[in-house]
Amino acid sequence: MKHKQFSFSRSTVDYYFNAAFADLGKLVVQEQAVLLTDEHVFAAHQKKFRGWNTIVLKPGEEYKVQQTVDMVIDQLIDLGADRKTTLIGVGGGVITDITGYVAGIYMRGIPCGFVPTSVLAMVDASIGGKNGIDVGVYKNMVGLIRQPSFLLFDYSFLKTLPRAEWQNGFAEIIKHAAIKDAPMFRQLQQRKLTDYRKDDRLLATLIEKNALIKTKVVMNDEFEQGERKLLNFGHTLGHAIENMYELSHGQAISIGMTYAAIISQHLNGFGNTDELVALLKQYGLPTYAVFDKEAAFKILQKDKKKEKTSISYILLKNIGKGVQQTIAFAELEKILKQL
Repeated sequence: MKHKQFSFSRSTVDYYFNAAFADLGKLVVQEQAVLLTDEHVFAAHQKKFRGWNTIVLKPGEEYKVQQTVDMVIDQLIDLGADRKTTLIGVGGGVITDITGYVAGIYMRGIPCGFVPTSVLAMVDASIGGKNGIDVGVYKNMVGLIRQPSFLLFDYSFLKTLPRAEWQNGFAEIIKHAAIKDAPMFRQLQQRKLTDYRKDDRLLATLIEKNALIKTKVVMNDEFEQGERKLLNFGHTLGHAIENMYELSHGQAISIGMTYAAIISQHLNGFGNTDELVALLKQYGLPTYAVFDKEAAFKILQKDKKKEKTSISYILLKNIGKGVQQTIAFAELEKILKQL
């Protein structure tokens, strides 16, 4: 188990890489912990949960809503959870989002930790303290920024993931490479998904590298005033179409990155759209797509990143160099119609 500690504005977070789920008992008092997971993870890893107070949710983004939060809070009350209870999310991004949000509001705040079980959660969703829920088609419309106490990375959870979930996670890895790490982009071009699925050491190195890329960005800008906005590359349009078409997060942001690259081409001469699109396809992700542009634009106008008549959009200057650009809604509407 490799331990690293990172300081954020109001707390420190302990990261445990190459850990085992059994190590959880060293981090918290079992009787004072409640695990939150979903039916898929629970069914695939039932033995791991023995002896732990566990709340099991239905899986999927459609359950990342206030109704689920209310149900979890009712169950915490039934279990006698108090301010000394640690709520631990064991699952993908939906579970870590709900866990962090519930922990932030239950009894005005109890400690929480995450055991991410998908590639997406390990490299993105569990990191940075963004927690929240969806409201209708509006992704993460309600929530808060509050760091977990710890993250425990047990790569054995990934063995039961279907291929689609690996692809989902690699969308975020490609995003990190596109905005921050040109050498990693080249490495991904030279490999394929099966290389990482077969080679534990290669995978562990890649996950740790991505976790640290996101962590360093968040440490510099925890409350998204500047650099952290770069992590939204592909997410602006991606979030708009994700719930419209019930896409996975990775599929939606892959399409979002494709069109953000085209917009980058239009507005600042980005010349590597074909390269980015080829890499997304190489990892089994969708790129160009037919979608209702008018409906997507309406959702964009309610995006959290909007400011009255414009929106902060993340574009690419070069591979490995993301930039933040303010685009007027009138101009964005014109560009979207041309796509």
